[in-house]
Order: sequence, then structure tokens, then C-alpha cells
Amino acid sequence: MVSTGGADSDVRGVALVLHGGRASSFDAVQSQHLSPLRMRPFAARLAADGGRHGLAVWTLRNRVRGWNGADQSALKDARWALARIAAEYPSLPVYLLGHSMGGLTALYAADHPQVRAVAALAPWLEPSSPVEPVRGRDVLIMHGDTDRWTSPTSSLSFARRAVGVAEDVHYVRMLGAGHFMFRTVPVWHGLSTSFLLRRFAEDTGAAVAPAVLGRSDLLCRSSDPLGVTA
Repeated sequence: MVSTGGADSDVRGVALVLHGGRASSFDAVQSQHLSPLRMRPFAARLAADGGRHGLAVWTLRNRVRGWNGADQSALKDARWALARIAAEYPSLPVYLLGHSMGGLTALYAADHPQVRAVAALAPWLEPSSPVEPVRGRDVLIMHGDTDRWTSPTSSLSFARRAVGVAEDVHYVRMLGAGHFMFRTVPVWHGLSTSFLLRRFAEDTGAAVAPAVLGRSDLLCRSSDPLGVTA
């Protein structure tokens, strides 16, 4: 199920927000589940800061809770959502933001031709996760260094392997943060949304407020984009 927010007219770009889940489960996702609830503040921030400039924000609630191995249920749902966006806005840039399984989904779905940038938060990656889907895209990966659910080491490895494939890659090590983003909440929200909004402004010429874009200055100032800490 997809819901929309942000711009409802004069749309210039679309952000798609993807939630986390489980390794294996065909149980239906409910609106009160924590995984989709966790992404509401991100969607709200994108809508508040980008909506007036033409950014439409879509949130996806997956059909089922699991990735489910080769079925890749969440990726199928994301591709369905991207097909809907493409049908309604066939020439507009798209920006993906996802947490955990949603971060994995966003990185895998980045090969859609309209996707320009991806923000993946504590993504559920493996050493073998392919980087080809992010070719030519801007990528931000944020991962807590005390995460015990998904691997910050695999995320950093993915970022390193994506150098030279993606247009631009940033890896942010969130000091003392775990998987569920309870610590330094403003940094998780502000940096990821600012990263996407900066690319949206570059792509469309939208006059997003400098104070909003300034949240991503940490990335712009870094001499080592794979060594940023927050």
C-alpha cells in the first residue's frame, strides 16, 4: 500500500520511503507494526522540507513482513511502487530512503532508471551484496557501530566496493548507535533527509532552504567520504 504526502501539485520529484522487516515471514504488515511506524518521521521531514518545493513523498507498506529468501518479497513491493510512480510521473527523479530490510531494498531497487539517490540506514547487507544496482547513483549509508542486528562491517564493505560504480558514496559511522536509531535521533533524521534533498535541489533547481541542506555539510566537508563519523 502506498500513501502520498508532500507536494500534491507541480511535482518535481518523488521520495519513496521503505521500512524494515524480518528474514522470513509471510504475515501481513500492519500499520501499527514498529517497522513502518519508525519511518514516519523520515517521511514527515522530507514532506515538510521538500513538499513546498515540489517533492512528493510516498511511503510503502509491504504486503508481508519478510524478505523471504529468493522470493525477495520487499523488493517486489518496491518495484511495484516504483512502477506506479513511473506511471504517474514518467520523467521525474526519484529518491529512496530505507531502514534495515528497507535499506537493502532501496540499494537493490536503485537500478530503476528514475532513481537518482539512495539513503540506506543500517541496511541488511551481506559481503556478497551486489553493488551494480547503484551504478551512477548517489549513495549514503549510515550504520551504528554497536548494531547487533545488521552488520556495519558489511555496510562499509559495500560502500568501498561501490566506489567507482556509484556516482558518489558516503558512509557515516554512527558512534554508540544501535540498529533501531534510538541514539542521536536528530542526526539519523536530519542527515539522511538533507542528503536526498540536496540531490533533489541539484537535479531540479528547487530552492530548498540553505538551513535544510546545511545538515549534509558534514558529508561535503569530509576529506574521506567513507570515514565520516557522527
